[in-house]
Amino acid sequence: MKFHKIYAALLFISPFTSATTLDLNLDKAMPAIEKLYLDLHQSPELSYHEQQTGQKISRQLKQIGFDVTDNVGGFGVVGIYENGNGPTVMIRTDTDGLPITEQTGKSYASKVTVVNDDGANVGVMHGCGHDIHMSSFVGTAQQLVKHKDSWQGTLMMVAQPAEEVGGGAKAMLKEGLFSKFPTPDHVVALHVSASVPAGKVSMKNEYTMASVDSVDITVKGKGGHGAYPHTTIDPVVIASRIVLALQTVTSRELSPLEPSVITVGSIHGGSKHNVISDQVKLQLTLRSYNPEVRLQQIAAIKRISQGIALSAGLDKSLMPEVYVHEDESIPSTYNSPEQTNIVRSAIRSAIGKDNVLETQAVMAGEDFGLYGRTEQNIPITLFWLGGVEQSQYIAAKKSGQTLPSLHSSKFAPDYKVALPTGIKAMSNAAVALFNN
Repeated sequence: MKFHKIYAALLFISPFTSATTLDLNLDKAMPAIEKLYLDLHQSPELSYHEQQTGQKISRQLKQIGFDVTDNVGGFGVVGIYENGNGPTVMIRTDTDGLPITEQTGKSYASKVTVVNDDGANVGVMHGCGHDIHMSSFVGTAQQLVKHKDSWQGTLMMVAQPAEEVGGGAKAMLKEGLFSKFPTPDHVVALHVSASVPAGKVSMKNEYTMASVDSVDITVKGKGGHGAYPHTTIDPVVIASRIVLALQTVTSRELSPLEPSVITVGSIHGGSKHNVISDQVKLQLTLRSYNPEVRLQQIAAIKRISQGIALSAGLDKSLMPEVYVHEDESIPSTYNSPEQTNIVRSAIRSAIGKDNVLETQAVMAGEDFGLYGRTEQNIPITLFWLGGVEQSQYIAAKKSGQTLPSLHSSKFAPDYKVALPTGIKAMSNAAVALFNN
């Protein structure tokens, strides 16, 4: 079904103001939301396999009264709730779990194991908090429909698969998320934080998460016997020189004012002590905020790899192959300052000014940034929802101990505090954007 939005910004005058704050009493709603959370936590599914998870979200949205479309861009779900003339506000959650065996010791810990696409038996866990995201998402949908007299417009709830592999947002957009459905005027999401105490949120304007690229370098050589290295051109040595040379890209080629990370995460070559192989494979991750820096990183990797290979005496036919996984590349997340200021103000009014913190940008990545990189140049905002249990947070601060991070097998958010905070924060952020 194709939706058409009639929204004349200059003619529409909202009967509400941006200062509208929902006074949410969640006592009755939370038992069902917590039950949903525990169910989602105990039944995680890996990227591109979120069929049951998508069906659970779909059922929830249908029960609330949304017009729901399933299987968008894989197992994605889109729910539309039209509530008069006004802007379209899109709220996004991600749905996939991670191949991690949970070690939190919680009574509700995930015990799911599956055979992955490589044929290996792996545990599955919501180690990045997508279960918190989904439960807050459903709770927000409930509250916005319950309080629909406080806003006008179209509420667009998007449950996106395959965030962890950078493919879900691309797939949904490619399938017509912003053409078959209303094109949003505002896009908002939350992400649970493993470093902020539960009951608080944090955010920042402008760049908040990095672009991410996966790069493979195949270094070629001329193999032979380890006792006669002069008859070979050793790709292990060439690869080692490349690894060291790449460390100078950030320190010597890019502006020190521009954040950049080039990490060689994997190096594989050779088969035996006394055999010089024909090739070595490197796997890299690239991180930056500025799109121009990303292009500089890639260009430098190609130039340095080829230059070192030539200096080793390799023929041009044996130059290193540099492959950028464009299908997995994701842009940086840039929080629109104007929109993020509205969101920040609304959340302060809802949960208290002292509970809304300013944060620093991180080098982790999220494909959420893609929703703002479309032709429509839609403003986006992602904020962090505190997930750390208060006593654990205080103890870690006193001792200097590192808290379990996102993607840790021991990450266990304080869902009883985080969920109502997330629902209040997101519901009020949405109302503010509807009424702005």
